[in-house]
Amino acid sequence: MERDPREMWNDISSGLEALSKADGENCQAFLNLNETALKPGALDVKTKTLIVAAIALACCSGHCIVGRVRGALEAGATRQELLEAAALARLMGGSLTIGPSVTLFLDAINTFAPDFGK
Repeated sequence: MERDPREMWNDISSGLEALSKADGENCQAFLNLNETALKPGALDVKTKTLIVAAIALACCSGHCIVGRVRGALEAGATRQELLEAAALARLMGGSLTIGPSVTLFLDAINTFAPDFGK
């Protein structure tokens, strides 16, 4: 495992606070984009969060994997739905996604699933 998913989540949270103080306008613009993109529309929030979790894995972005897996669980995704999203990420991302799939992605599911009763 690269790092503890909960520790990484805490780093993301504190990092966003620091970035907001250092570059508030741009940080807020990103947070607004995140919020707008994840609003329900033709796709519901859970589906959108599963998509971004798969993209984070396909891009092999550790902090994004942690944050997006947590977000998907919070939005109601199940472990199985996340595992199927991860399979799609491996399909598109190839062998580079295997390491993060069997470590950080699974660790994030196992770390945060109990927080949301899963």
